[in-house]
Amino acid sequence: MVIEYVGQLIRQVIADMREQRYEDEGIGSSYLFRVDQDAIIDATKCGNLARFINHSCNPNCYAKIITVESQKKIVIYSRQPISVNEEITYDYKFPIEDTKIPCLCGADSCRGSLN
Repeated sequence: MVIEYVGQLIRQVIADMREQRYEDEGIGSSYLFRVDQDAIIDATKCGNLARFINHSCNPNCYAKIITVESQKKIVIYSRQPISVNEEITYDYKFPIEDTKIPCLCGADSCRGSLN
């Protein structure tokens, strides 16, 4: 285990409203991480360092949803030993959409987009 992705647990309808509000406020990035069909963790304003972990098409970590005392949590686990000063990355696994978000991970196996 590397770190838990923490923030405020919200429903989809609230996430949609917040995403629009963040855009209207000029917040460059929102940190919304889907837990399941109904729940999302919003780490935009009240998260920890996990929200700053970058995407890679060849990541050294992966995200896993676990249940602890009937609460779902998102935990980042390492795939391999991680060296001092090595960047921690995981695959965001964004859903496929027509409008592509360019991927800048630089991996040999880069897919070219996050979605």
